[in-house]
Amino acid sequence: MNDPTADTTRPALPEGPRHRSLTRRRFWQFGAAAAVTAGAASLLQGQFAGAATAASSQDYFDRAAKLAGDNPILTDLVSALTSGFTVPHPSAPDPLKIFDDVAVLSVGWVSATAILTSGGIILIDSLTSPTDAQGTLVPGLKALGADPSTIKYVVVTHAHGDHFGGAQYLADTYGARVMMAPADWTTLATSNPANAPARDLDITDGQQLTLGDTTITLHYTPGHTPGTVSPIFPVHWQGTAHTAMLWGGTNPPTATADKQTYLSSARTFGSLMKRAGVDVELSNHPFCDYGLERMQELSGAPDTADNPFVVGTADAQLFMQVMRTMVNGRILQDQESSSSAAASTATTAVALAGTSPGRAGCYC
Repeated sequence: MNDPTADTTRPALPEGPRHRSLTRRRFWQFGAAAAVTAGAASLLQGQFAGAATAASSQDYFDRAAKLAGDNPILTDLVSALTSGFTVPHPSAPDPLKIFDDVAVLSVGWVSATAILTSGGIILIDSLTSPTDAQGTLVPGLKALGADPSTIKYVVVTHAHGDHFGGAQYLADTYGARVMMAPADWTTLATSNPANAPARDLDITDGQQLTLGDTTITLHYTPGHTPGTVSPIFPVHWQGTAHTAMLWGGTNPPTATADKQTYLSSARTFGSLMKRAGVDVELSNHPFCDYGLERMQELSGAPDTADNPFVVGTADAQLFMQVMRTMVNGRILQDQESSSSAAASTATTAVALAGTSPGRAGCYC
């Protein structure tokens, strides 16, 4: 997401029935209920296909809400993908190792993810500015027992300032190499935004980046920006191996064609997730997926066997299904708005055609 202009504050951990403990078992219960609604949604889709009236955007939004049920991860996603959503500014959490080999450093509304390998650190995104890098990333890593001087790569998911802002500081201070897809390097070169890093390494689609004992795979998922990248990588919790994904760009773009690209990326990435056995869902915007609340839960029970970020393979797929359903709705919403505007223009033209050009006020 772009750096928001509105500073609408949402407490990091609001009270209320929606914000409750979410263990993996609890998520599975949510997922089981959602599977029932998913079957209903598939049936509904079949009805749309055979109906005289095509599905509307609201039909898709309603279907996404049914899929989400009362699962807070999915209801957060539905909210974040809704047109007109206002980005909140929750309080920043303490730095936290959410896996044995993964740490999250966050300013609240946007986070960086550090993959801790035997050969150093791969950092996914770098927060909003050199100040964030110096004041949040560096001391946060040190507080967790990690050495920021071992940051070898900064993988920038996309060319928005809240994701690349601290990259050049880390390159200058520790010699980290900065990586981005070529399309987004080009975006930076043509727009010249503040704190943009100097062009360094290009990411290729499906590239495997190995550092020490860890290999991560970087996939092109354009739509949010032309060069958005989403990684899939191994993680461990209490010694047990899992596979994580991080969707690189959450907010659907403005143009309908770009939304269609986003939708295609979500479909492809979902298939790649399934093939890789992804069972962990992560986001660089933790208000989009109940991430801050899951961090708090894990912080309060660091020895739990039920890591709330381990959602299981079926529910990782459900996350992407909800995303695709919402984006389908947003595309139809664009088309509906366009049709409405065209109809309004046609009505005006008809009215004008029946008016004498000589009458005062006709074409002024």
